[in-house]
Amino acid sequence: MEILKLVPTGKDYLWGGTRLREEYGKKIDMTPLAETWECSVHPDGPSYIANGEFKGKTLAQVLEQHPEYIGTKVDDGKLPVLVKLIDAKNDLSVQVHPDDKYAEEYEGDNGKTEMWYVIDADEGASLIYGFRHKVTPKILRNAVETGKLDKHLQKVLVHKGDIYFVPAGTVHGIGKGILIAEIQESSNVTYRVYDYDRVDKDGKKRELHFDKAIEVMDMNAAPDIRQKPRMVKYYTGCSREIISRCKYFETERICVTKGFTFSVTENSFQIILCLDGFGEVQTMDSEQKPMRFSKGETLFLPASLGRCLVIGEAEILKIRC
Repeated sequence: MEILKLVPTGKDYLWGGTRLREEYGKKIDMTPLAETWECSVHPDGPSYIANGEFKGKTLAQVLEQHPEYIGTKVDDGKLPVLVKLIDAKNDLSVQVHPDDKYAEEYEGDNGKTEMWYVIDADEGASLIYGFRHKVTPKILRNAVETGKLDKHLQKVLVHKGDIYFVPAGTVHGIGKGILIAEIQESSNVTYRVYDYDRVDKDGKKRELHFDKAIEVMDMNAAPDIRQKPRMVKYYTGCSREIISRCKYFETERICVTKGFTFSVTENSFQIILCLDGFGEVQTMDSEQKPMRFSKGETLFLPASLGRCLVIGEAEILKIRC
């Protein structure tokens, strides 16, 4: 059993920029490079193995061969999460994702609850999160047709380090000038409500999915999502904080100054996404070489890997189910 370093698939959505290539070392020949699917078994954007006996295979192929790598907490033997880096040079569409029940019935996919960690944001950058007040399908349809949807949407100023948990059914949109790490269910179902009348590289407007969107969205006024004080625990060698926890995933932000230890049990895989700096993961297995990582790289740690030591100077997100 070995730690797997992952190679992502990229996406060239029209709103993307160049930061993932220029600042995060993504060797993907796309302009724009809007997203990298860092840890994914989804057929729309698989990640690949960069090292060891599985080099060149997809993560999906490895986990199909070794479902025990996912862990006992997952009933169906399928990786439940998808981890992305997102560079929004321009506004994303106003959109919504269905829950599991609706997505399975109508799309043959999982629903999509997600979490955003803001890696960086331009001054004055904002995002859309839900509605300012309660709305109806009739109000929304008229607003989209007349270009006045904006007045119904809750806009939130964004700062580096902010965290947003976005349950399925929440209307949302990442604004321009924001760089995000997204942890989500393994799904690729998005219903666009409004896309600013933009056209793609072929001069065509992107498809909207208004009728499906209104079937799945929460039309009530959005909750107050102002950033609240967070509980950060400080140790010799690192600081740690749980930044999201739901039935699909748990995400911990760790700032490593020297090192820290943790265990990868039989319950769940773990994923390390390096947002800044560098380091390496060591295991108790004397035959396992330390796995180095640096800014922009992602590691998959199979369940039952055992006791691990991370040393270095880095900001990382550690994800498990």
